[in-house]
Amino acid sequence: MSRWYRPDLRPLDPVSSIKAKLGLLVTVCVSVAAAMTWLYLVILGWRARYGLTIAVIIALGISQILAHGMTSPLRQMTAAARAMAAGRTPGPIRTTSRDEVGQLARAFVAMSRDLTTADAQRRDLLANVAHELRTPVAALRAQLENLVDGVRDADDDALHEVLDQVERLGFLVDDLLGLARAEARVTPLHRCEVPIAELARDVAREVGAVHPGRKIVIDAPDGLTANADRARLRQVIVNLVDNAARHAPEGGRVDVRCRMGDDGGLVLEVTDDGPGIPEEEWDAVFERFRRPAGTSPSGVSPSGGTGLGLAIARWAVALHGGRIAVVPAPKGCRIRVELPA
Repeated sequence: MSRWYRPDLRPLDPVSSIKAKLGLLVTVCVSVAAAMTWLYLVILGWRARYGLTIAVIIALGISQILAHGMTSPLRQMTAAARAMAAGRTPGPIRTTSRDEVGQLARAFVAMSRDLTTADAQRRDLLANVAHELRTPVAALRAQLENLVDGVRDADDDALHEVLDQVERLGFLVDDLLGLARAEARVTPLHRCEVPIAELARDVAREVGAVHPGRKIVIDAPDGLTANADRARLRQVIVNLVDNAARHAPEGGRVDVRCRMGDDGGLVLEVTDDGPGIPEEEWDAVFERFRRPAGTSPSGVSPSGGTGLGLAIARWAVALHGGRIAVVPAPKGCRIRVELPA
């Protein structure tokens, strides 16, 4: 090694205050200097200039050891900050100290971990958006080139295929805009009394037209209402029902159950009879561009979703002060939404 190695000794880590550490440092140095001076002058009978010099040197050495342990987290955080600024992975930071410096080190580690996670999510976002855009754009371009070159006639089937690709692009753009509004937190709520049964049936017709092979069953009392933003609540129900329909098997069933909660709010449950979600991934499914089991290396779900629907649904529910979570179900997946009164 090109530099002299100094062990990271921290004997004062159990002390919970930096002021107490400084007090102990001064006390220890003065006590050691006094004891060594007494030893050299009284016991050994050395001359004062030799005894005092050696005592001061020993006290300084002890103070260096103690002070090095006190400031070690600061040096580690400085090195980590420089590494992060240079785009490198920061080194480990020891956070065993209980004083204010240790609290700062733990906060710095948490911030570094969050920044690393955010950077990874940003890269995943760019990769997934690029892939999601590339596929329909490439298909749309190929179909239009065939129509322009006369390779294929502009019949109803060809035009419907072009329309499907355009709609897919439109869905992706809508999801991205919704996510941008969610992260910017600039969307206001326009609350009103929303008839839940009517809204749920409207959503069922819309999603059923996109997924004709699934049966969507609505269980909602006709008089049930919720004080909510109609557009945002519709967004939640559409995303949940569409997600359930995409994961339900051909000929499968999606149940949408709405009822009044104990506090007078709304409880909404969407259940499908698909393969379900492992319990360890119940919280992670609400992350944007979440890759479920069976996802291809390119990040595309076999069910064809963009991976933004549940993230947007969580944002809209949180905007109302409610909760959304995956709950146990006998079969498939069940997602429950609870909105306060």
